[in-house]
Amino acid sequence: MHDSKAMNPEKPDTFSKVPEVTLIFWLIKILATTLGETGGDAVSMSMNLGYLVGTAIFAVIFIAAVAVQIATKKFHPVIYWVTIIATTTVGTTLADFADRSLGIGYAGGTAILLTLLLASLFIWYRALGSVAVDTVSSPKSEVFYWVTIMFSQTLGTALGDWTADTAGLGYGGGIVAFGVLLTIIAAAYFWTKIPRTVLFWAAFILTRPLGAVVGDFLDKPTSDGGLALSRYSASATLIVLIAVGIFCFSHQPARRGH
Repeated sequence: MHDSKAMNPEKPDTFSKVPEVTLIFWLIKILATTLGETGGDAVSMSMNLGYLVGTAIFAVIFIAAVAVQIATKKFHPVIYWVTIIATTTVGTTLADFADRSLGIGYAGGTAILLTLLLASLFIWYRALGSVAVDTVSSPKSEVFYWVTIMFSQTLGTALGDWTADTAGLGYGGGIVAFGVLLTIIAAAYFWTKIPRTVLFWAAFILTRPLGAVVGDFLDKPTSDGGLALSRYSASATLIVLIAVGIFCFSHQPARRGH
């Protein structure tokens, strides 16, 4: 594991501007990714704006949120999670636009986005020497961090849809499949010597398709295996739960690699 001070010589004593990875971090992350699915669908489908317009709207929000996040001098939980939600909503509409409007398909979209994600991580590592969250304290590292997250959120949407639809697992099967994979990663964290940074990014990526299938399960028609809940009410409920997680629990900046 690389030392964060060595990786950030220009700011040897700063904390990371992203949160320490705890159980509440993962719970909020799953809620945020689920909100990304219901919120993205609410704008593009329920409002009948379409995937392209929805992507444009959320892209503007995403860019603004990242700009604010980078401009801040220290970690702020609200700003951080708003930016995460922005990445997951733009990821939803962007993946749907590529898969459905452009006709790339779930498998093709998943392959392209996986390539972009791995390329982002590789370039980040080559440029700064580490992709651990405790090194995210300079503008350059934050740009890499948020671009990587945006690719992971978009990939997660395509992967979740591919698993539930093309692979034929359905929403319930997709929830079980990604839940099992995340359980395996958690077990590896406690009982193996796999680098924590590798496990963090694996879990971070997989929570997005889990959120995608949970979101689809909540708002898709019962004929398709969903609960047919209102996208607006489901999104509002998720926002309240995320707010509880942010304001009712302590959040500290990351102090070590994960």
